[in-house]
Amino acid sequence: MTAKAPCSSAHPDRPLTVGLVVGEESGDFLGGALMASLKAKLGTGLRFCGSGGHRMQAEGLTSVFDIADTSVMGLTAVLQRLPLIIKRVHQTVDALVEADPDVIVIIDSPDFTHNVAKRVRRKAPHIPIVGYVSPSVWVWRPGRARKMRAYVDALLALLPFEPAVHARLGGPATHYVGHPLIEHLGDLRPAPGERSDRDDPHRVLVVLPGSRGSEIERLLPVFGETVARVAARVPDLEVLLPAVPHLVSRIRQETASWPVKPTILEGEAAKNEAFRRAHAALAASGTVTLQLAIAGVPMAVAYKVDWFFRRLKDLNRIIPIAQVTSMVLPNIILGRNVIPEYLDEQVTPEALAARLETLLTDTEERRSQVDAFGDLDAIMRLPESQSQSEAAARVVIDVLIRAGAVQA
Repeated sequence: MTAKAPCSSAHPDRPLTVGLVVGEESGDFLGGALMASLKAKLGTGLRFCGSGGHRMQAEGLTSVFDIADTSVMGLTAVLQRLPLIIKRVHQTVDALVEADPDVIVIIDSPDFTHNVAKRVRRKAPHIPIVGYVSPSVWVWRPGRARKMRAYVDALLALLPFEPAVHARLGGPATHYVGHPLIEHLGDLRPAPGERSDRDDPHRVLVVLPGSRGSEIERLLPVFGETVARVAARVPDLEVLLPAVPHLVSRIRQETASWPVKPTILEGEAAKNEAFRRAHAALAASGTVTLQLAIAGVPMAVAYKVDWFFRRLKDLNRIIPIAQVTSMVLPNIILGRNVIPEYLDEQVTPEALAARLETLLTDTEERRSQVDAFGDLDAIMRLPESQSQSEAAARVVIDVLIRAGAVQA
C-alpha cells in the first residue's frame, strides 16, 4: 500500500519527523533529492533531523556536524581521523534518539552510517530504519548482508542485481530504486556534432585520476606518463581532466610538466560536457565508470589500493573474499567484462597507452564496448517512469505506513 499526498502524521501533537544520516557528499546528493520527493508526497510540514551536507540543508535539515569531518577513504586516512569520527557517531546517535523521528534513513558511507544505525537500534528499537545504498556485499564480506537484518528494516538498492544478492545472502528486504545517473541521460549523452566522428583526426581523451587525494597520489603520475605515450602516437590529441574543487590546485601543479597539458575542468556541467565530447577515457575505478558508460565513452580503468587492501588482496588468494570477477561497475551490471581493468602492478604506462590507442580509433574493441553500453538502459530502467528519488521516497513512505506513523 502506498500513501497518497498529502499524508497526515499519526501523532497530531508534532510534525512527522524523518531522521537522516549522511557521512559524505555522495550521500548528501541522494539525501537532498529524497527530502524533496518526501516533501512533494507528504507535504512541506515535514521535520528533518540528523546529519547532511549543503544540499540537504537547503531542503530543511540542520546538520548536527559538518560532514567534511567524516568524508574520508582509505585505512590510513580513517585512522588519522578516527577519534573525531567516533565522536560524530555518538553525537549523531544522541541527536536522533532525542528527536525520536518516525523513521531514520541512513545513506551510503556504511562505516559511519551503519555504526549510527546499530547504536540507535539498541537505544530506540521502536524507530524503523531504512538503508539507502547497499554496502558492496557482492564484492567482499558477504556476511554483512545477514547482519544488517538486525538494524535495517528495508534497504534501497541503486543497482539492479542487488535485491537478488541480498535475498541469496539472507539480507534485509531490498528494493531496487534506480541509480541517480539514469535521471541525467541528457546531460551525459552527446548531441549531434558534439563528439566528432571517426574521420576527424582530432581525438579527445578524458582523464579521471580520482576524487580523493590518495587516489591522485597513486594514479596521477602514471596517468601522466600514459598520456605522453598516447600523444606520441596520436598527434592531434586533446586531454581533458575534470577535477573536484579541493584538488584543482594540486592537479594543476602536478600536470604542469605533462607534454600535452590537460585542460583542467571544474564543476559538474564542465565534466558532463567533457564526457559528451570524449572519444575515450582513462579512469580510476568508481562510480565515474558508470557515468562514462552511460555517456558511451570507451575506457580503460585502473586502480592502486592502499597497503591494507593490498594485503587483503594477498589474503584473498588464500581465502576467497570477492564475490565478483570485476571491480568495474558497468562490468558487474552487465554481467560480463567488456571494460579492461588494471590493478596495482598492472597499472603501467605501457599497458594503459596501448589500450587507449585502440579505444581512440575505430577498432573492434572500441565498438564492442560501445555496443555493450547500449544494454545498460534496459537493465537499469525503472518501471512506471518513476524518478529515482520518487522510487526511494515511495519505499520510505511504505515503511512509515507499516509503522503507523502515516495514514494512507
